[in-house]
Amino acid sequence: MNSSPRTLQSIALGSFVLLGAILLTVTKTKRKAKLPPGPPGIIFFGNLFQLSSRVWLKFASWKTYGSVVYLDIAGRPIIVLNNAKAAADLLDRRALIYSDRPGNIVASEMMTGGLFFAMSHYGDTWRRMRRASQEALSKNFAHKFHAIQAKEAVLLTHSLLVNPTAWDSHLRRTTASALLSMVYDTPPLISEEDPRITRINDFAERLVSAAYPGAYLVEFFAWMRYLPSWMAKWKRDVLEQSKIDDAMFRRLFNEVGDRLAQGDHLSGFCAHLLEQQDRHELNEKESAWAAAALYAAGADTTSVVLGWFLFAILSFPEVQRRAQTELDAVVGRSRMPTFADYDNLPYVRALIKETLRWAPVGPIGLPHRLMEDDYYDGYLIPKGSIVIANVWAMNRDPEVYGDNADSFEPSRHLNEDGRLTIVIPETKEEGHNTFGFGRRSCVGRHLANDSLFIGCANILWALSIEPFHDGNGIPIIPSLDESIDTGIVVRPPLFRCSFKPRFASATEIVSNSKELIE
Repeated sequence: MNSSPRTLQSIALGSFVLLGAILLTVTKTKRKAKLPPGPPGIIFFGNLFQLSSRVWLKFASWKTYGSVVYLDIAGRPIIVLNNAKAAADLLDRRALIYSDRPGNIVASEMMTGGLFFAMSHYGDTWRRMRRASQEALSKNFAHKFHAIQAKEAVLLTHSLLVNPTAWDSHLRRTTASALLSMVYDTPPLISEEDPRITRINDFAERLVSAAYPGAYLVEFFAWMRYLPSWMAKWKRDVLEQSKIDDAMFRRLFNEVGDRLAQGDHLSGFCAHLLEQQDRHELNEKESAWAAAALYAAGADTTSVVLGWFLFAILSFPEVQRRAQTELDAVVGRSRMPTFADYDNLPYVRALIKETLRWAPVGPIGLPHRLMEDDYYDGYLIPKGSIVIANVWAMNRDPEVYGDNADSFEPSRHLNEDGRLTIVIPETKEEGHNTFGFGRRSCVGRHLANDSLFIGCANILWALSIEPFHDGNGIPIIPSLDESIDTGIVVRPPLFRCSFKPRFASATEIVSNSKELIE
């Protein structure tokens, strides 16, 4: 039966009334919703001038406002998460709307053309690049890089024996060499001064410096991006260098393609992208920058974590003794540790977890951007907010890690039987929050964990790490407060230490192991 015109009009009128009521309710709800609490700011600039160089400490001091803190930075809403539960609730469980990145004008758009996927906007290109990277670096495939990682661990240990005073250069060389091998199938590099290392490391250092909040005023005053290059030297320099960087990474990627075409058997990351190009649907430039992201994100951070490992060993000597007792019991003193020992070295693995927890190299990580309005604990988090996870505060939270959260204590990751256990919630079985959250968590975390394990196990097996002493025989241990803030990566303070063979045959065994892999 057909409806009468009067009936249709009534239905239409009722629908409009219902829609209006819904819109009014939503509008009232949003109007009544409060922003999360936060420190007061000043007109126009908000909290901009309250940010310090060690901003994670300032963020942590604002925990008095709650686990979710609201800041106004020159009109831009910033949400700081000082609590792992809040970060997991928002960045993990609501990842669909929290997976964007803020438009970092210099580091992401100008330096990398938006293709450094760790910093790029959430979208189709990002999804394809991350999916390809996550597949190649998954836990199921990480073992294919073990031979490279084991080789570099032996070379690093040998370098520390031969020239111990240059330990920082050795750490930088070994991580750069390992990443180049895993990404581009290059042979081990002998010197940190190798042009292939220096050029890429220069890019990585410029990138992490540019990504730090406040490094460029254009991030707060976006109109500056439209200044002509002739009157904005910062812009001219960035754009000119970006052309050089793009050409370098595309050349490195294409060299792998040339070698595959010649019949070389390659197993690195670029080779995987080329062999699976049709399935991953990445073009040449996207593939080249996916490889660049893996190298730049891994080389600098891994060497810094190794530096923090040495710093912790000096600061907490009992940790070294316990780790070496475990190594002697499991490995003995007739050979160096291998990945076959992995399951039987829980304390060494716990030591790695604790290093990453105690001294996160990226204490505030990379910021997320909220893509639509959200509500949490009764507070409105506005669309477009930049959301920062204060990893440092989360990793030092006494409510999670106990009253000794500030201490370096690997055994916190072990159960009563001395085996690794999952005792820290919301950390994806890592025991810390250093690898990030949600769809923006580190795709190379399994690779990093393996490199750190085999490197630290070999060093501890062969060497005794000791501090230098002052004129009164007191060990010289620098303060944690002297750490070096170089952008989004924080390095340990400068310190001196000595490396000595632990037992008589250690030097000979390390030298023989080096000869076998060369």
